[in-house]
Amino acid sequence: MNALAATSRNFRNAARILGLDSKLERSLLIPFREIKVECTIPKDDGSLVSYVGFRVQHDNARGPMKGGIRYHPEVDPDEVNALAQLMTWKTAVADIPYGGAKGGIGCSPKELSNSELERLTRVFTQKIHDLIGIHTDIPAPDMGTNAQTMAWILDEYSKFHGHSPAVVTGKPIDLGGSLGREAATGRGVVYATEALLAEHGQAIRDLTFVIQGFGNVGSWAARLIHERGGKVIAVSDITGAVKNADGIDIHKLLAHKDKTGSLKDFDGGDSMEPSELLAHECDVLIPCALGGVLKRENAADVKAKFIIEAANHPTDPEADEILSKRGVTILPDIYANSGGVTVSYFEWVQNIQGFMWEEDKVNNELRSSNHVTKKQPSQTRTGRSLGTKQVSNVVALNVDGQKSLDIVEQQDKSSKSSSRTSKPNVAENDNLDTQSSHPKFNDARWKNGTWDLNMFVKDGKMDWDAVIVAEARRRKFLEMYPDSATNERTCGV
Repeated sequence: MNALAATSRNFRNAARILGLDSKLERSLLIPFREIKVECTIPKDDGSLVSYVGFRVQHDNARGPMKGGIRYHPEVDPDEVNALAQLMTWKTAVADIPYGGAKGGIGCSPKELSNSELERLTRVFTQKIHDLIGIHTDIPAPDMGTNAQTMAWILDEYSKFHGHSPAVVTGKPIDLGGSLGREAATGRGVVYATEALLAEHGQAIRDLTFVIQGFGNVGSWAARLIHERGGKVIAVSDITGAVKNADGIDIHKLLAHKDKTGSLKDFDGGDSMEPSELLAHECDVLIPCALGGVLKRENAADVKAKFIIEAANHPTDPEADEILSKRGVTILPDIYANSGGVTVSYFEWVQNIQGFMWEEDKVNNELRSSNHVTKKQPSQTRTGRSLGTKQVSNVVALNVDGQKSLDIVEQQDKSSKSSSRTSKPNVAENDNLDTQSSHPKFNDARWKNGTWDLNMFVKDGKMDWDAVIVAEARRRKFLEMYPDSATNERTCGV
């Protein structure tokens, strides 16, 4: 399934659970801004080559937009749009004051020299520098980019706007990068895994793990799991796959890969087909590579009891349904891999304050951050049981729409209160018109069957809190008076 279609489907499922108004649902789906630029650079041989760069800024209701920039030949508008949307929900689940964005250039970084990559990055920055900024949109590394890429962006941006270390995160330490940032996503994956397993009365040291992807995230997750006594029995990346039923010595595997650049010929395990890894017998499967690796065709073959989505969107919605019916618990990407953006937020804070933290403080703040410790609801107000993935999407949508994680509790209390009382005194409700034989809901912002969102703008920003409250009042009124009218229009819905 197309990444944007899958992401939008998860969003709509969460919107239905929350009972969001269709107009608000569409508003949250549409990006704030989409940018597409041509990047033409001279190659080392003197020839000219053009690439297309993208930046999608999805939502800024909760703060500056945040998201990585990836260099990959398969970068396209739909993928970038989907990833920008995921960043909005991820920052909401992590409860950090950001919105979502994502960017990328359709290129093969391994086919470009270092000087060509620098020229490409600087041209891209020149095209978008007016649309990013410390309090507007803050890029970070992603697939195919790294701290050096961020250093080029920072340097090029500073030519136009002055020295601005907070304009990017994930940059070199000497330029204002944060200690602990390199390991942050993998470390956050492990912290989130520990939290999930604790709810099921289990611990890392008692389980077996299979990890797909041995780049930055996968290698750090494997290392930290190994150090906690977990048994990593299979690992793969684009160079191959290795397995060992007694557990792989991760430190030796890392040394082997550093030396050879590959997982092949590792003497601490047996080689296996990378395509067989997802179906390998284990307790916990951690996809850390590309999205869409778990789909309808292979979901039934998965033998793991838990899936930790360290990659972005590794599980298609069809696979979600198949795995959920089989009792597999999925910890979704917007929760599992939010350690990276959390420590990026710490880096941004350090840059703005001009005061850098020790690595222990960064790691301790990450462990105690909301994305790991916050208790999430397991049911809707109607008592419907939710899976882990549904819960995370519902929580994200709650936070982004109303900047609060208390909505489910508030709705539960409201529901209980209304069930204990009869219909309220009409005269006591400011939204009721008592001059008619049939009560009417009156709100000047409700026009022609929809909310006039322009009337919810305050100081140039949309007041989503007011939209949510107004819609909740309208829906409650309709529940009590289904035959009544809303302003000029009948609201028997």
